[in-house]
Amino acid sequence: MRVAVDAQLAVGTATGIGEYVRGLIDALQADGVDVVELNEPKLDPWRFDRRVFWDQILLPQRARQVQADVVHCASGTVPLGLTMPYVVTVHDVAWLRVQSHARPYARYYFGKFSIDRYRAAAAIAVDSAFSRNELLEVMPELDPDKVRVVYPGVARDYCELQRRGNDGRTILVIGTVERRKNLELAIETLAFLDDARVVSVGPYTPYQDECEGIAQSLRVDDRVEFRGYVPREELLALCATAAVIAMPSTYEGFGYAAAQGLCAGVPVVVSDQASLPEIVGESARIASIDNVGAWVDALGAALRGDDDLRALDVRAAAIERFAWPKSARDMLATYELALG
Repeated sequence: MRVAVDAQLAVGTATGIGEYVRGLIDALQADGVDVVELNEPKLDPWRFDRRVFWDQILLPQRARQVQADVVHCASGTVPLGLTMPYVVTVHDVAWLRVQSHARPYARYYFGKFSIDRYRAAAAIAVDSAFSRNELLEVMPELDPDKVRVVYPGVARDYCELQRRGNDGRTILVIGTVERRKNLELAIETLAFLDDARVVSVGPYTPYQDECEGIAQSLRVDDRVEFRGYVPREELLALCATAAVIAMPSTYEGFGYAAAQGLCAGVPVVVSDQASLPEIVGESARIASIDNVGAWVDALGAALRGDDDLRALDVRAAAIERFAWPKSARDMLATYELALG
């Protein structure tokens, strides 16, 4: 079996999907699968026109050239009229649920247009049971048997991270600064947590301006750091000393930062929304999205070090659950399903 994997979102400033694609390719190759990585480094995957050009023109051309048996559209978008069997990873259906503020052409392309392409997929991988339910709800005509939950893996450098103690002050929020990440909730807790700071790590969107305004109005702007996209070494260094990783998101198909935190032995606090309770289970604190007081209590406990031993106790189980070799085996079974 030769598998061609769309790896364009691993180019440049790769965020969650780029991390997923890179880890999946490496794990499949380590398992002996003949994988061909498809990308074009000269194209910026974060420019809409370049992304569409890659998806609809270059990707199918490259897949044909390498004579793949199956194409894995790992970023959730699919070329129109792709003739060979393909598997698509549907990370979430956020473009249909929570992206109403985005530009109409982006909502259409990543929403309805992409959803329509899933009907012809030979098999579909989803990041969580939550995402599976969401997809089947918006596409009830899909055969449920071809929609498989395949948890993404967590990279080895998180699993082998050496914690250097809890600094007692850093609330680390990882991910693109977009509305559904709900960074404002973490900022609001600073009004009640005198010695704490929020460190936001992820690419800018206009939502960041709103968060900066909220921080200024609460007079906590001197304790909010927007670092943008940072090198991996800097991110790992933050994880090594942060008191807690917070995910106050309103919508997540998986919640990579939560899984990474669990595997790194960092205390984690997540919202009670979407896939996050599924991903952390009983390994982390879960706080209501509508209750700032609950977040203050949960983050305050982590800042005091109350959760440090618990984070270390659950680490081994998290590493086993989110191991890339396991994820690769599950994905290989999905490819075999696609090829009959």
